[in-house]
Amino acid sequence: MLVVEKISKKIGTKTILFSVDLKVNKGDFICILGENGAGKSTLLKILSLVMKPTSGKVFFHGVDATTAGGVIGKHLGVISHHTFLYEQLTAYENLRFYGRMYGVSHLEERIYSVLKEVGLELALNERIQSYSRGMQQRLAIARAMIHSPEILFLDEPHTGLDQQATNTFNNIMTKINSAGGTIIMITHNIEEGLLLANKAIVVSRGRIVYQGTTEGLNKDEVQKLCIVNGGGKNKLPQPS
Repeated sequence: MLVVEKISKKIGTKTILFSVDLKVNKGDFICILGENGAGKSTLLKILSLVMKPTSGKVFFHGVDATTAGGVIGKHLGVISHHTFLYEQLTAYENLRFYGRMYGVSHLEERIYSVLKEVGLELALNERIQSYSRGMQQRLAIARAMIHSPEILFLDEPHTGLDQQATNTFNNIMTKINSAGGTIIMITHNIEEGLLLANKAIVVSRGRIVYQGTTEGLNKDEVQKLCIVNGGGKNKLPQPS
């Protein structure tokens, strides 16, 4: 579904990623782990076509995404700790805006469907500025799903969420993945990421040092992988 070949990224004179290769299959739930400054966010931005690599290729269903990004971008959804919502608008108005931008057919029906999926159908006419942080993040999921993307990219989506909101968010992600959705997530909460995901990528100093199943993997082993491959001790990010 998504294939990365020899991706490198330089910013100025600094190399952030070194010749990264990876493959993503339909239905994968992948958590990207590693120490602070390892290159996780840069990798996710390249995979989600927010940023172009300095060298290398990203292929989506065999199509070179580095040259056809505008077309392929319609098949991707991004969720981060920034909701990308308009606070002065209602939930319904936000989803209508994004739905029109993506050219979603049967938009009214789709809006009500995604709001129900994230449990916000009763708050569709409330302005976002009145929403709790957890409600805003749930609406951000609806925003990212409005155009039925094939892959969801999550960049530290748990930031600022209390435990109840985190549990709700995780339940929604599990439901999406169980229905065949593909998810790639960066998280500071390593234990939670390993529990949610079925695959893991560990990044250390711009290189992928582990790519495989989450079975048997734990925080200590992630720490060891980073240290062995040059990462500094005690630099693993902590849950917010």
